[in-house]
Amino acid sequence: MLAALGTVVVLALGATVWVFTARDFAFTEERVTIPGPHGGELHGVLAVPKGEDGPYGLVVFVHGDGPVNADSDEKYKPLWDSFAQDGFASLSWDKPGVDDAPGNWLHQSMQDRATEVDTAIAWAHTREDVDPTRMGAWGIGQAGWILPEVARARPDLRFLTMVDPAVNWIDRREHEVRSRLEADDATPTEIDAALRRNTERNELLKAGADYRAYRRARIDAEPVSRDRWSFLRRNLTADSTGSLSRIPIPTLLLVGGEDRNVDVTRSERVYRAKMRGDLLTVKRFPEATHAMMRDDIEYRPEDVRVAGQRALAPKSVYVPGYLEVLRVFAKRNTV
Repeated sequence: MLAALGTVVVLALGATVWVFTARDFAFTEERVTIPGPHGGELHGVLAVPKGEDGPYGLVVFVHGDGPVNADSDEKYKPLWDSFAQDGFASLSWDKPGVDDAPGNWLHQSMQDRATEVDTAIAWAHTREDVDPTRMGAWGIGQAGWILPEVARARPDLRFLTMVDPAVNWIDRREHEVRSRLEADDATPTEIDAALRRNTERNELLKAGADYRAYRRARIDAEPVSRDRWSFLRRNLTADSTGSLSRIPIPTLLLVGGEDRNVDVTRSERVYRAKMRGDLLTVKRFPEATHAMMRDDIEYRPEDVRVAGQRALAPKSVYVPGYLEVLRVFAKRNTV
């Protein structure tokens, strides 16, 4: 019995040590307020390397779609940790209207968001603990329409890291509708019906239909909100194809083979065709989702074991090699 009890104690202690190690991050967080464009403000987090005085390199984070807070519900923390290990701070902020931040992200165009990022970079230049000669940006999804414009305005940035970036708004949405239904084992008839509704919705948006006209059309059994409809109208024509050839800085394109949000095959093809070959590095992760997580993690949120792994070992939810690639590319382009 004593031997058995001793085994249990050893296992418990080992598990406790493992959990603390898995959640031991190499950064400390500082809540910051950034003067935003048009007289507003951004509520952000500056994650700086633990135990270092700086000045640090800096990675500016640009969110994808949705009501995302500064750390994306802690999903960014393993990324911040990876950057911090090589002396980089990370800067991110709540989208307007999220976690009490002023404004409403659904009232923004992609150009509004690019201006917001540029403003945050300008603020970072005023920090004595930030090295302006070692700054870059990381972005996902919708950042594909934002960061090319930022790079043109800020050629002093040393690198861009683009995770499954969208290229064309309409094509991206069609891919999402199809891929998610296929993943749910929908029938061809169901998929065709959903794609027809998507086309009808786009035609209304192209025509500038207001929210009343959309509701009268009865396209969706569960209509989007008034703000979301306005957001779709404002951004329907977003397309980065013409901007890619004007990106003047090294760019890492990361492609997840199990992405259900973005047609990453198309994105890679367009990036390779439009960007300067000497500036583009492409890395594929065949088993990665849109967020570069393992597909057996992201697509099983209802699994208690998966929820536990996300909470207790957040670094392990990403595909092997992803976090290291982030750090290596940033360091290589800022030495």
